[in-house]
Amino acid sequence: MSSYPLDRTAFKLQTAEEASNHAAYYKTLTWQERLRIANYLNSVAYNYPENEPPRMDKTVFKVRSRK
Repeated sequence: MSSYPLDRTAFKLQTAEEASNHAAYYKTLTWQERLRIANYLNSVAYNYPENEPPRMDKTVFKVRSRK
């Protein structure tokens, strides 16, 4: 997993309402950048290397036809 250093100069004093307005920032990003961020956050949440997600265990599922 890659390590991102904390840039302490990138932050400003805000109210809680201003700080919680994430949508405005993420709308300025391209869909590729948003997808890269989502991939990183998933890797942190589920504790796997960033570009190596775990494989799905396909032995758990069954295929059957509906009649």
